[in-house]
Amino acid sequence: MTKIEIQKEFHLHIGDSGKGEAVILLHGFCGSNQYWSDVVPQLQQQYRVITPDLRGHGKSAAPKGAYTIEQMADDIIALADRLELDKFVLIGHSLGGYVTLSVAQRFAHRLHGFGLIHSTGYADSEQAKENRLKAVERIQSQGIVQFVDELVPKLFNPDKLEEHKASVHRALEIGYHTPPQGAIGAALAMREREDRTAVMTATKLPLLLVAGDKDQVVPAERLFTTEGPHVSQILLSEVGHMGMMEKPEEMAQVIGRFMESCPQH
Repeated sequence: MTKIEIQKEFHLHIGDSGKGEAVILLHGFCGSNQYWSDVVPQLQQQYRVITPDLRGHGKSAAPKGAYTIEQMADDIIALADRLELDKFVLIGHSLGGYVTLSVAQRFAHRLHGFGLIHSTGYADSEQAKENRLKAVERIQSQGIVQFVDELVPKLFNPDKLEEHKASVHRALEIGYHTPPQGAIGAALAMREREDRTAVMTATKLPLLLVAGDKDQVVPAERLFTTEGPHVSQILLSEVGHMGMMEKPEEMAQVIGRFMESCPQH
């Protein structure tokens, strides 16, 4: 694990392992790069796997105030610059998917391909925007631990909570370490994000879309909005919003096959 200074007094904490073509994996809200810890060992056998903690999450810097998705995307481009990555594959889970779409919209020339895991190109509905503000209020009034206690169990397949008890516990522990100001900043970024379904429709790059059939947060129909010969739609069975923890081996295989489909030049 490495701390990379992106700009003065702002750093991202990253994992960086393996050799070969680079793939950057982005985690979701109140997560960290540890969300990917069961997927990385399989991928790093063939690829260079870079897993940042997003702005405001994990061990990365957590400035106060509202963030924007564009700002978080700029962080990833700045990170790629620091790592001297001219081109790479970018795959984002949930919040990380929103960041990925912003990169794809503005920096497509830097990508071999991109993917969304349990994410969507749609903007927040009015109800969802209201819920973001309620989330901010809960974090401010009750603290991050109680907020994460309510959030995390909803991310897993409700029928398999006992089976995934260890993963749920790990996701809770990861969430507890989210700086409160980081969670607030990211919640406000998600609330204000624009609709980027057109980015998915217009791209000619290889596009990976992975949904879970038991996802209570982002149902498959909110992700599978684009079709084409360059689009891979994968529906994981008996999986909620946390495929990288619920079925890590299958997730690694899906990402590995997608990497093979991306032209590396």
